[in-house]
Order: sequence, then structure tokens, then C-alpha cells
Amino acid sequence: MFEKLKDVFITAAEKYLTSVDADPKKSNQHEVGGLKGAGFSDFLGYPENGDKWYFPVTMVYITGDDSDPVICEDTMSWYDTRYNQPHRSAEYRLYYRSNEVTRLMRAGDLFIIAMTKDKTLLTVCTPSGSQAESQLRSIFGSAKEREGNSLKPLPLDEGLVVAPVRLMLAELGIEFYIQSDSDKVFLEQLIDKFDSKFPTTKRFSDFSRKLIKEKVSETEDPDNTLLTWMGNEEKLFRILERHIVSEKLKEGFGDNGNDVDEFIRFSLSVQNRRKSRVGHAFENHITEILIKNKVSFDKGVYTEGKQKPDFLFPSQIAYLDPGYDNEKLHILAAKTTCKERWRQVLAEASRVKKKHLITLEPAISRDQTEQMIKMNIQLVVPQALHQTYLPEQQDGLLTFKEFINVVI
Repeated sequence: MFEKLKDVFITAAEKYLTSVDADPKKSNQHEVGGLKGAGFSDFLGYPENGDKWYFPVTMVYITGDDSDPVICEDTMSWYDTRYNQPHRSAEYRLYYRSNEVTRLMRAGDLFIIAMTKDKTLLTVCTPSGSQAESQLRSIFGSAKEREGNSLKPLPLDEGLVVAPVRLMLAELGIEFYIQSDSDKVFLEQLIDKFDSKFPTTKRFSDFSRKLIKEKVSETEDPDNTLLTWMGNEEKLFRILERHIVSEKLKEGFGDNGNDVDEFIRFSLSVQNRRKSRVGHAFENHITEILIKNKVSFDKGVYTEGKQKPDFLFPSQIAYLDPGYDNEKLHILAAKTTCKERWRQVLAEASRVKKKHLITLEPAISRDQTEQMIKMNIQLVVPQALHQTYLPEQQDGLLTFKEFINVVI
């Protein structure tokens, strides 16, 4: 049902950086060591006759806070450093230059290197102990316990590219698109319905549920249904988006086709649409599942002042009735990713002591989930994502189906 990381990457490996790896004072060229032992060098190939091969690379550094990742497009060189020493066996090395990403790298940071199917490289680095570390290790199927500083292969067969994983990687500045034979058929249906224009999110969500009819059950398995619907809509949106953007690029920008300001405005509109659309799609699919489960609720109504929770149970009328039992009132906040935004939920619906928050974010850090528990926020996570959390965290999670049973 879901794509796997092996559909995007042909190989990947990880290590924790040493001072030799990370210290810019050591050399202006940095080497990724241990590629042969991790089986990575076989995918790079072996240049002969002193040739030096260059691979395009996207380098990403994810800080330990909520700031945006630092991204650098560069090249890496791969060659036999002993070509001029015929009496010695070949020694191939992969080098990268100093740039804004490498200047942030420190000893102890997690470092992941991967090669995509189009022979481009991706490196991702993040501080040890950060939430990004736990998320990346979970996504790429890393060992549960931190291991040594040698490069180790990652099991791409096990990593699923479900909608939450794709969204999280996109938040980190890592984009990929997996084409399939069905894309052309879907595009024709999308163009026929929306005439090469972006519809409202509500219309697109409704259409995406009808267009890809995978076998799901809103009542028996709301968790899988939610993930499937989100994945389907994400796939269809990217198909339509690529078509619309491609047509706009052919048309050009401005009267002469090269108006830089108009291009920048268009680019920003694409990014903003992606960010706002995902949250609305999430709410749309949650709404449909709640309706199919015959749950009584109001969506986007005021409680006190300007406070407006995403979902209020059983109704605004009940909430505003001072005689209604507080224990029977519930709210559900919906955030595809939490970061520090989860604290916004604390101010919503003062009559509701325990507030529920549903998210698609995998592997949220233990520190953050402990803070949520202390502040009476109950995290709701689709069942398939529970495995990305530590065993001691999983006991504190609700599935979407369990939440529905609470409010039904």
C-alpha cells in the first residue's frame, strides 16, 4: 500500500561524526570515510585511469531547535587517491568541500548519507539528542541504540514513505517525488475536473477520496483510513502541482518571460500553498471519519473570546451551557507536525481539563511528550506511527480509533 524508501534511495548509511570528520581546521576538503565497509562504494562505482567522478549532492543540517534547516546544493568528488601509486592497491575516497552546512557540523552529530535512484546524493546532519535525530533514525530504520562512529548501512526495505514521513522530510527541506504508471491517468482526471487550476482544499479532499478507491473502513479502521486518505491526496496534489508549475515555467514570467520578481512571487505562492493545504486536508479527512462514525461535534467554533479549537465535542451549545457536565466536553486539535505549536492548545477551551491533540508527526522526542503529559495534553497518533515512538512513550499514546471511542 505505501511506498518504501527503497523506491527513492538505492542505498543509505549513517554514522556519528568524529572531530576529524567535523573540524573545519583539519582540512578544506572533508572525506566521508567507511563507504566500502558500509557497501556504499559499490553504488558509486569505481573510476579508472585517474578519472575523478562528481556527484551532485544536497546537504542538509537540521538544528536542534525550531529554526529552518540549512540546505546547500554542491558536488562531491569520488576517485582513487592512489592512482599514482601503482605498487599500492586502490583507495577510493569521497570528498566534499567546506560550505554553510559543513561549518555547522560538530563531533557527535548524526550523519546520514544516501544515494537516490538518479545517482544524486543526500546528506543530512543533526545534533545528537535532538528530536530530528530520533525522527531520522526511526524513518531510516536505524538501530534502536546509538552505535559507534563507523559508517553503517541502513535497511531501506523497512522504511515506509507514508504521508507523515513525506511531510516531515518536506519540513526538513528534503523533497522527493516517486512517479508511477498511473500518474498520467490521474492527471487527465484531475485536469478534466479542475481545468489545470488549484481547487479549494475541501473540493480536492472530497475528490481525492473518490478518485483512488483503496479498501478502507472509516469505522473499523479509522487510523489506516486517515493515513491512506492523506497519502492519496498528497500524491494527487503533487501530480497536479507538477503539471501546473511546469506549464507556468513554459509560459515564463512577465511580459518578456524573465521577470525575476514575478518568478519569486510565484515560487512563494507554491510553498505557501503546500504548507496551508496540508493542514486543511488533515482536518477535512478527520471530519469525514468523525461523520462516518456518527460522532457529535462542531468544527471551528468559538469557546471563550477568540479561542476556536479545531474540533469541539459534543457541540458549541453544550460547551456554552454552564450546567453541562465538564467531564463530557472534549476538544481535538489537529496539527500535522507539532514542534512548539502544540502549546497553542493550552489556551483553548478552559472548561476542558484534558485536551486531545492528533498529529502525523513520527518519533516526537520523549522530553516533548513528557511535557505534554504534565500539561494534560493527550497525544493521538495513527496506529501505524506508534512504532516510531519509544516503547515507554507508546503507552501514553491514543490511536484515532481509541479517541473516537472516548467521544462517541
